[in-house]
Amino acid sequence: MSKTIDYFFSPSSPWAYLGHARLVEMAKRHGAHIEPKPIALGRVLSVSGGLPLSERAPQRQAYRLREMARWAQFLAIPLNVQPKFFPVPPDAAARLIIATRTSLGVGASLELAGALMQAMWADERNIADADALAQIATGAGFDGRMLVKSSETAGVQEQYERNTEAAMAANVFGAPWYVVDGEPFWGQDRLDFVERALAQK
Repeated sequence: MSKTIDYFFSPSSPWAYLGHARLVEMAKRHGAHIEPKPIALGRVLSVSGGLPLSERAPQRQAYRLREMARWAQFLAIPLNVQPKFFPVPPDAAARLIIATRTSLGVGASLELAGALMQAMWADERNIADADALAQIATGAGFDGRMLVKSSETAGVQEQYERNTEAAMAANVFGAPWYVVDGEPFWGQDRLDFVERALAQK
């Protein structure tokens, strides 16, 4: 039986960044296919009862920073808990990942997604800036200018909207969100359970 992981995420999510490499490695180990689905997380939150970070209580915002630092240290992943370019609109980066998926395949899109999240959370890059996106993609071994141009097409925007609609239909209320055989898992701290689900297939 084939194993598929629907991977709903936003490239501006620190939790997606913290879990991304582990997810990719896990899928390879279990022979699973990842279907990356970048979403407009703000739209998802607006219908799921979630609050944007800026509207959350100060206690929750402070604890979020502690938890991010804790996980980054535990996983030995470089992360600036308060990067220079945050909050930042993730739409252009999400569309770039989708354009890469369309033209170069899943593997390339996952590699680029990892590069974009590292650029934001570790390298102080602005993933809303077209020139920065092209440079990040080129640095990852792709034709950055071509991909940025492709990401601006109506077809890519339509796929972004379909991903977001699919997330809402699947009752997604946060990111990253993984679905294995209809079973949802919210957050990179649930990847152990994702792996158990894969092992049972």
